[in-house]
Amino acid sequence: MTTPNTDAVAAAAAAIVDAFAATDTERYFAGFSPDATFIFHTEPHRLEGRAAYERLWGEWLESAWSVVSCESSDSRIQTFDGGAVFSHTVDTTVRTPEGEESYQERETIVFTLDGEHLTAVHEHLSPLTQTA
Repeated sequence: MTTPNTDAVAAAAAAIVDAFAATDTERYFAGFSPDATFIFHTEPHRLEGRAAYERLWGEWLESAWSVVSCESSDSRIQTFDGGAVFSHTVDTTVRTPEGEESYQERETIVFTLDGEHLTAVHEHLSPLTQTA
């Protein structure tokens, strides 16, 4: 096995965030393995596989949903033999039929090294709560 370098992990994560920010379906899902899993605080169950998320994404698009902006900050990269964990804070604004919504979340993306290519195998989003 090989441990990926942090620059490669940062680039793989940035590609996913940038594609999401552009509501670029093809480029966004290209960053994920077909068997990737997704846990979103807004969904009642874990999404078992990229196809399940792609179906949900399609429903969002059909409802006139799109991403207005998505900014990453406070990132941390932890590498290990064969992969990496990327965590950060995301400030996102989306457009819905009801108008624009903005929120701040913590996100973790787990990558695996497939040859020389990093592929996301898990994504987890949780709301960022402010503490006093």
